[in-house]
Amino acid sequence: MDLKGLELTWLGHAATRIRTDDGTTLLVDPWLTSPNGVESEHHPDRVDALFITHGHADHFGDTLDIVQNTGAEVHAIHEICVWLGDQGVENVVGSNKGGRVDTVAGIGATMTTAVHSSGLNGDQGLVPGGEAGGWILEFPGGPTIYHAGDTMVFGDMALIKELWAPDIALLPIGGWYTMDPRQAAMAGKMLGVSTVVPIHFGTFPILAGTPAELSEHAAGAFEVAALEIGVPVT
Repeated sequence: MDLKGLELTWLGHAATRIRTDDGTTLLVDPWLTSPNGVESEHHPDRVDALFITHGHADHFGDTLDIVQNTGAEVHAIHEICVWLGDQGVENVVGSNKGGRVDTVAGIGATMTTAVHSSGLNGDQGLVPGGEAGGWILEFPGGPTIYHAGDTMVFGDMALIKELWAPDIALLPIGGWYTMDPRQAAMAGKMLGVSTVVPIHFGTFPILAGTPAELSEHAAGAFEVAALEIGVPVT
């Protein structure tokens, strides 16, 4: 996996940290306190920007705590940003699918579609959270990374390849709530990526897909980079 100077860390479930060489720190789907998370990562000192794919608690995660402690800029679909504003969060950047926004350190971010649901846990129970999505992150002089959030495989992944040509994709493989390894292998092929980082597996027994199964279905079409939780790779 060629990260071209970036540092990538899987923090358990779908939570992912990406750090540039100047220390700029991004978190995607920051459920840092998941059952397979790393305790030393629960309360980060520096986060410059958060990217949320959808409102489910296992992806929205520890957003409010992180924002309170770091002042991070939050990127999410419009409805989630409105909800955050109602909670007193000011540094929010609402967007929607297909719209590119410039973020910290010149990083470009585009929300893509995802085939999944979304909702937020509020005082009144589960409230609408817009639609689920994924994020294309374009790093100046670095790779383009696609974090799919929660989704099944869908044909428009071929359009993601054509429009953004991501180098690396973080894809859910657990099954049940998302695509399984067989579907993820098809997704990786349609995306044309050189590397797939499997996420959203193993947190609970029901998320039974494994990187080994992904490798079997990929049949060499791309590298499967099975990361160790909490261990940065460069």
